[in-house]
Amino acid sequence: MAKKSSGSSQPEKLVTMTSEDIKSRVWTAREIANFERLAKSQAAGDDSDIDYSDIPELTEEQLSRMVRLRDLRPKIPVSVRLEPRILAWLKAKGPGHLTRINDILANLMEAESAATGRR
Repeated sequence: MAKKSSGSSQPEKLVTMTSEDIKSRVWTAREIANFERLAKSQAAGDDSDIDYSDIPELTEEQLSRMVRLRDLRPKIPVSVRLEPRILAWLKAKGPGHLTRINDILANLMEAESAATGRR
């Protein structure tokens, strides 16, 4: 008996497309209507037709490993003097002790702003 391929198996032959192929593609009226419908509901913030039922919930372990999304704005180099015990504590947590200092200060700044009602 021949082995049945699963739904997640790779297709036998992949189709290669360049960005020019995509730009010059002629869309059907049905595809254009679908795009317009989706764009309109997305612009209105309507995501009620999205089925999330097949997405597993995050485990406690996954949640505990989550980190703040870092801001991509450029940072300004500064020199800071720290007590040796503070630097040792930061370094003991693994690589990225300078980034960790920035995160701690950002958290403190946001907490203070939220407490005073300013942003």
